[in-house]
Amino acid sequence: MHPQHIRSFVNRRSHMTQGQQQALDTYLDKWSIAYRCERLDLNQAFGRSAPPILEIGFGMGETTEQIALARPQDNFLGVEVFNAGVGALLKRIEASALQNIRIIQHDAVEVLRDMIAPNSLAGVHIYFPDPWPKKRHHKRRLIQPPLIELLSSRMAPGAYLHCATDWEHYALQMLEVLSAEPSLTNTAENFAPRPDFRPLTKFENRGIRLGHGVWDLIFKKR
Repeated sequence: MHPQHIRSFVNRRSHMTQGQQQALDTYLDKWSIAYRCERLDLNQAFGRSAPPILEIGFGMGETTEQIALARPQDNFLGVEVFNAGVGALLKRIEASALQNIRIIQHDAVEVLRDMIAPNSLAGVHIYFPDPWPKKRHHKRRLIQPPLIELLSSRMAPGAYLHCATDWEHYALQMLEVLSAEPSLTNTAENFAPRPDFRPLTKFENRGIRLGHGVWDLIFKKR
């Protein structure tokens, strides 16, 4: 038995649109990879050799789609558990005729532990993970030392880890946790400017109009 770990999600009921359900029914087998407790051959999964970028928790897939369109030279592996988000991204993949996205619908910690080979990832994206704002819930936050240690072990030397959040307290915790991982080094003095490849989402634009901050962190594997 594996010891308990912080799960990358919490079970919540999410509303599915008819279009999302139809995309799940029609395209899941085409673009998804089933979770298995064995190493994944990334080149085989994508049908080509290209730098693999892992995204944990892609939500409705808006950012994932835009980055994959802008970076056709990279392969993007999105990990998400919620049906609505998976259905939404499947719709986007088909609408944009994208060939460089694959989905694993499973807990990201188990995917990292069991399916991703050490030193294999070229990059990792974790955008706006659940902030768990109440103090008693902070222990449920995804960005914790054990996950970052595991994540770093799956990153190749020189690979990058890019996190973003619109909760300042969580941003400070992220900075503390990432800075304490000896295998990672910060590319900025503290927080990094938003890189051009991370597009502003509708949600983020709304927050900026309301005066909310967004914090990006970009660390590299030594």
